[in-house]
Amino acid sequence: MSGAGGIDALDAALAGHGLCLRGWVFPDITTVAMASGGDALAICLVGHTGGGFWPVFEAWWEKHPGIADPLDTWSKTVITPLAKAAGGEAVFPSDRPWQPFQQWAMAAEGLKPSPLGMLIHPDFGLWHGYRGAILFGPEALARLKGEIAAIEETTVGPDVPHPCDACADKPCLSACPVNAFGPAGLDVLSCRAWLKTEPGRKGCRTSGCLARDACPVERGHRYDDAQIQFHMTAYS
Repeated sequence: MSGAGGIDALDAALAGHGLCLRGWVFPDITTVAMASGGDALAICLVGHTGGGFWPVFEAWWEKHPGIADPLDTWSKTVITPLAKAAGGEAVFPSDRPWQPFQQWAMAAEGLKPSPLGMLIHPDFGLWHGYRGAILFGPEALARLKGEIAAIEETTVGPDVPHPCDACADKPCLSACPVNAFGPAGLDVLSCRAWLKTEPGRKGCRTSGCLARDACPVERGHRYDDAQIQFHMTAYS
C-alpha cells in the first residue's frame, strides 16, 4: 500500500471530501474482528478537524434531500469505497457492533476527555470529530510494512499536554443553564428537557451547547452556525 495506492493517496482522497486520517492504532490481534473474517491488525481513524468538511457535506445533502441520517450516510458513502480501495474495511460510530472510537482516539492521538466528557484536542479544542475507521487485516498490513515506521513516529504519544490542566477557571462547567455536567457525566434528561423550553430553543439549540462554546481552547476552529444547529437538532 505504498506509492500511488498508499497512505498518502488515501489521505489525499479523503482531503477532497474535507476529511483526513486522524491516527493509527495497532491492537492486539484479538481486539477487533473484521466482518470479512479474521482480526484487524491496524486501525486507521478517519475524521475532521474543525468544520472544513461541512461545505462538502452540504453540497452532497442538497442533492439528496429527505435522506435519513444524512451525515452518517454521507460518511459511509465517502469512506467505504476508499477503505475498500486501500484493502481495508470501514466501520462507523453509528453502526453495531459499537466500536470503542473514544478509546481508539485516546490511543492514536493521546487525547483525553474534557470536563464535558468530549475528547479535547490541543490544536483543535472541542471542534473535531471522527466519522469512521478503516480496519486492516494481515494482507493489507503486509503492504503497509514499509510505512509503519513513519506512521508510528508521527503517532501522538500519551504525554500530550492536556489543555484543561492549564485552564484554571474551567468556564465550561459553569456555563450550562441546568448544570447538566457533573462528576457522573452528562445528565442527558436535564439537557434535553432544557432544549425543549423556549430559552433552550433560542439558546443552546440555535447557537450550540453553551458549555462547549465556553471552552477557550482553539476557538478559531469552532463550527459554523449551520453545522452546530444540525448537530443540536440531531441530539435533541
